[in-house]
Amino acid sequence: MPPPVLALAGHVALVTGASSGLGAATARTLGAAGARVVVNYNADREGGEAVAASIRAGGSQALAVQADVSQEDEVEALLAAARGAFGTLHVLVANAGLQQDARAEEMTLAQWRRVIEVNLTGQFLCCRAAIREFLRRGPAPKVSRATGKIVCMSSVHEAIPWAGHVNYAASKGGVMLMMKSLAQEFADRRIRINSIAPGAIRTPINRAAWESEAAEEKLLRLIPYGRIGEPEDVAQAALWLASDLSDYVTGATLFVDGGMTLYPGFQDNG
Repeated sequence: MPPPVLALAGHVALVTGASSGLGAATARTLGAAGARVVVNYNADREGGEAVAASIRAGGSQALAVQADVSQEDEVEALLAAARGAFGTLHVLVANAGLQQDARAEEMTLAQWRRVIEVNLTGQFLCCRAAIREFLRRGPAPKVSRATGKIVCMSSVHEAIPWAGHVNYAASKGGVMLMMKSLAQEFADRRIRINSIAPGAIRTPINRAAWESEAAEEKLLRLIPYGRIGEPEDVAQAALWLASDLSDYVTGATLFVDGGMTLYPGFQDNG
């Protein structure tokens, strides 16, 4: 088995929402591990191109492709671009997501729909397109023991309710059962499908939760491990799930949360 630094040699990987944050760190990590990487972005072309350039500077191949993952035709075009550039696809990291927060009584239908469309429907469309490509290509034993690998980006809020964020929590709860159902459906075709559920990670989407000293102190009360996560913590988990190092793992959610789902409020109240 190749060492971890070359764990994805010969692979083609697609990372959605990869112009910043978790997606950017994951795309760079997969590229450093030997994969040729399709860097998807929606609005931030400059960020997507910068991530692709950094992967190429590290010695791998990369292509930045614009697509809104909530749109079926754009997802199909995204997969076509991956095939056109690199021939096929071996790994999908379905990372694209967003928040539009409001209390439930104030949340608009547009806010509800947009979060569900991107976070849940978008992941389904990307998973479906990747699965179709894996089935079309068939096994590639010289590249991987699995016919294809998918990593869905979920959240600790697939398990922890989150008042004021009902659309986001609902989308991530949906990702959890979507992932498990797809993993069950395609395990016999040697397609492995898993999720990562990050906790508090230092990314632009949650800057308000860690940018000030007071906010960071409050957040750390929820993290038994005593530090806020970094994008690389999630990226390394994605690398493991995308590689043959995790070949017997499918239908699993890997929580990368510093113990947030241990419910630290009960630590002294048992």
